[in-house]
Amino acid sequence: MPKTGLDALLRPEDSILVLIDHQPYQFTNLNSHDPTMIVNNVIGLAKTAKVFNVPTILTTVIEERGGYIIKGLQDVFPDQKPIDRTFINTWEDPKVVDIVKKSGRKQLVLAALYTEICLAMPAIQALAEGYDVFIVTDASGGVTAEAHDMAVRRMVAAGAVPITWLAVLGEWQRDWAREETAAGVAGVVLEHGGASGVALAWELQLLAGRAGAGL
Repeated sequence: MPKTGLDALLRPEDSILVLIDHQPYQFTNLNSHDPTMIVNNVIGLAKTAKVFNVPTILTTVIEERGGYIIKGLQDVFPDQKPIDRTFINTWEDPKVVDIVKKSGRKQLVLAALYTEICLAMPAIQALAEGYDVFIVTDASGGVTAEAHDMAVRRMVAAGAVPITWLAVLGEWQRDWAREETAAGVAGVVLEHGGASGVALAWELQLLAGRAGAGL
């Protein structure tokens, strides 16, 4: 994987997103982040992937015991049935891996609960198979801050690229002249971008005011 230069950045046509185990059972012991923030960020990430037509795989582990994937995430892809696994390591489940391989895409974007288990294992395995692995750290979380941090360090040492969900959005968009996705991106930022969304709403207000004043 190139570490520098334009080729080191994410491209929507080369990306595939896998969202792993954002389920009620996992949230009950999520302590590295505010759970509300993870919910917001992973839904924002999923909506961003939809704007750019990036293939997205939803997957759960032992759904009947761990609970359904969170509603806000399922609502982004209402017709997609999450792939339910018994494997803790998603990359050992051929139902998931075959979809990734058939896509032909090599930029693998991952987010999971928990970082130290369900994110680290597939990330490390996929790196050995030649994928460029990007781990979305603020759409993932661990049982402690230390667990999350150590897992990110381990994956980075193995060659994964840590990234946040708004950075994914920025790299996929890359140029505001790409008008076919700009409006969709703005919508996601307004809904899930926190202070960035507030600032964007303010900017739109000011632009509307200037237009109304004929300036």
